[in-house]
Amino acid sequence: MDAVGRLGWVQIDCSDPMALATFWGKVLGLELDGHHLGDPPHYVALFSPPQQPVISFQRVPEPKSGKNRLHFDVLVDDLEAASAQIEAFGGSRLTGEDHEEYGFRWRIVADPEGNEFCLILDE
Repeated sequence: MDAVGRLGWVQIDCSDPMALATFWGKVLGLELDGHHLGDPPHYVALFSPPQQPVISFQRVPEPKSGKNRLHFDVLVDDLEAASAQIEAFGGSRLTGEDHEEYGFRWRIVADPEGNEFCLILDE
């Protein structure tokens, strides 16, 4: 089947693109790309590995409302250590118990603006 296009960017709406990009850069081990658009920055992106979409943070006026319909699953070697780092970076743990299903184990956490994501144990 012919593709209509290819995934270029994943845009994350937020109130503070610089702060959220800095958080996610720490989580994923990626640097800010340095080409911030607007003053204060309206778009802030992370350098992406070759052949992968760019993760970009876009300033919007409205706050987050409701559960995310799209989220990141971040593979980790140790759920406790990863959770501690997320909290040290300004994120939070959202559920008290880990989840297990179909051979996967994960924990639900959130970034500083409340966007949910999962830490998936890479077993």
